[in-house]
Amino acid sequence: QVQLVESGGGLVQAGGSLRLSCKASTDISQANRLGWYRQSPGSLRSLVAVFSGSDSTMYADSVKGRFTISRDSAKNMVYLQMTSLKPEDTAVYYCLWASLRFDYWGQGTQVTVSS
Repeated sequence: QVQLVESGGGLVQAGGSLRLSCKASTDISQANRLGWYRQSPGSLRSLVAVFSGSDSTMYADSVKGRFTISRDSAKNMVYLQMTSLKPEDTAVYYCLWASLRFDYWGQGTQVTVSS
């Protein structure tokens, strides 16, 4: 069982920045996929940014150039630096740790961007 705890969400004005953090209870280097998804009311959970496999990084088109995913394997932490935030970035952001067989999710952290 993998436990994930997100932090760093909050209320920010459009154009502002936030940094989300996710602490994993197990070795993040063992994950097949590791990163961030988000879900807004009435929408499906969607990819924001993930590490896939050993070297690949994927971003949603809507966040490219504004968001940066990073990780610290020594601390089992994954981060999402968000800049130039827009009201449409408002959502609950979830951390994902996935093996080939199982997906583990954090409880989510709310990000609200005011216009």
